[in-house]
Amino acid sequence: MAGEEVSPLAQVNPIDKEAFKLGFIGAGNLASSVATGLVKQGIVPASRIFTAHRNPESRVDFTSMGIKVFPKNHQVVEECDVIIFAVKPQILKEVILDLRPLLSQNKLLLSLAVGHKLQSLQEWVGHGRFVRVIPTTASVIGEAATVMHLGEAATENDGELIADLFGAVGKVWKMDEKLSDAAAAVGGAGTAFVYIAIEAMADGGVAAGLPREIALSLAAQAFYGAAAMVMKTGKHPGQLKDQVASPGGTTIAGIHELEKGAFRASMMNAVVATTKRSHEMGQ
Repeated sequence: MAGEEVSPLAQVNPIDKEAFKLGFIGAGNLASSVATGLVKQGIVPASRIFTAHRNPESRVDFTSMGIKVFPKNHQVVEECDVIIFAVKPQILKEVILDLRPLLSQNKLLLSLAVGHKLQSLQEWVGHGRFVRVIPTTASVIGEAATVMHLGEAATENDGELIADLFGAVGKVWKMDEKLSDAAAAVGGAGTAFVYIAIEAMADGGVAAGLPREIALSLAAQAFYGAAAMVMKTGKHPGQLKDQVASPGGTTIAGIHELEKGAFRASMMNAVVATTKRSHEMGQ
């Protein structure tokens, strides 16, 4: 498929923002998180969302919300106007090629997969009405960090629709696709790094004598409050850190231990390694 010409956008029907049907190809954790967030926030009713899965246990997250689950992917594509590919990056090409005869230019296509660039997505499907969206599982609570890139034939209305959808379940950044791997590493994989840090801080609290439940709640709230301070005050995290760390005090003693353990270098290395792996997966 490499080098295949992508057809220009023919005359297409605009997406009806009040009545479009949304389909998920892939019914894993990310798809479930986004779908749940959209339903809970009242953006798209469950009656207009569809997916496909054969495993009864995996269907429950969707059926419990009133979302219809078909047995086969092609039924989702036939039913829906906006198609979100939420499968693992390793099988994305195979899935798109299998469904390609049904993926007309009248359907707006999205990919949630990291790594695969718009050029490849457009070549696989044969047209450029594609949007890359990189959200996080925090969509389920309306706090996702989402990055989006428009394909060469995605219309302005298409972009507005997707920005509205994902803006309802978090914050959206539109940016040049060349930044996508790094953005996914910080905004996407970065959530896992934070979970580890919360867990480690809670373990430290337990080691210092706190009950497990209290230690975990305190650690989670500390991260939540710190993140809110960065977002709402606009101050640099270093400045906010200095406001907490008094000379010769308890906080600076703890920061000293983090520095001895190369905490910041490890976090930076994790982001760089994730970015590199994302780039490799897109080759």
